[in-house]
Amino acid sequence: MAGTESTGTESTGTELDRVRAGDTRALARLISLVEDESPRVRSVMKELLPATGGARVIGLTGSPGVGKSTVTGALVGAFRAGGGGRVAVLAVDPTSPFTGGALLGDRVRMQQHATDEAVFIRSMASRGHLGGLAASTPQAIRVLDAAGFELIIIETVGVGQAEVAIASLADSVVVLLAPGMGDAIQAAKAGILEVADIFVVNKADKPDTQQVVRDLRNMIALTEREPADWKPPIITTVAMTGEGIEELVSRLDAHWSWLNSSGELARRRQARAREEITALAFAALRGRLSAARVDALARQVADGSVDPFQAAEELLNHHAGADTEF
Repeated sequence: MAGTESTGTESTGTELDRVRAGDTRALARLISLVEDESPRVRSVMKELLPATGGARVIGLTGSPGVGKSTVTGALVGAFRAGGGGRVAVLAVDPTSPFTGGALLGDRVRMQQHATDEAVFIRSMASRGHLGGLAASTPQAIRVLDAAGFELIIIETVGVGQAEVAIASLADSVVVLLAPGMGDAIQAAKAGILEVADIFVVNKADKPDTQQVVRDLRNMIALTEREPADWKPPIITTVAMTGEGIEELVSRLDAHWSWLNSSGELARRRQARAREEITALAFAALRGRLSAARVDALARQVADGSVDPFQAAEELLNHHAGADTEF
């Protein structure tokens, strides 16, 4: 038995060494480990932790059809052309109802970077997780960070009002809109105005582009901000031709400088850690709940003998003295 444990430890250590050395296959295996919620994830995360914290994380979100993948591909090309270091892309796709995997697979529109060894592109399945992100996204980001990627771009599914979830993971949030889709109004409804650091009106060669820009400006003007706060710029792009991408990169760099000089970067990363801890704690608690006890309390709530608040309190009290390690 002891020999088996030693082999497992050595295997994990070797895998981590390969990831740090730039082995793409080893990196893909580690991310698969994270996606599959393997019991090994906890020990892997612990080993990776000292090597994390150096990556810059950019989140792209927006409704389906606005050109997120095209903009992501153009951004990767611009950062690499500008002498940037290693770039990773996590493209979170809807889940296939048949395989449970990413529905779109590795993005066809980003394959121009497939031969660039400094670029890693990975599709992740959302697996029904709300917010346009996979539940394992925070751990996948940590793996990529430890692997030495200087820039990590997260492209979300784009699921309307849940898109704001990206704000809890990214240092800079880019919200994409397009003419003729009613996106500006939708952005206001979904609360995206509050989380966007940069607005991009893509497909700007189409009619009504300036109307979208005007609508956004009017909405942003109504948002209360302190004088020292970052004011989200509005950029028009035609990602298919590369128009406007250079300006987008410039504004992202300006936002990165502001994050560091204002102390906002540290605040956001602490908030990110808080969200991750809370999610892990809730997942651990849910896994320990007795189905029989939950069902018994549900019957009492359904027949009116117990109110739901009391039932929830009883459930928590029942587990208060339990071992909370996870």
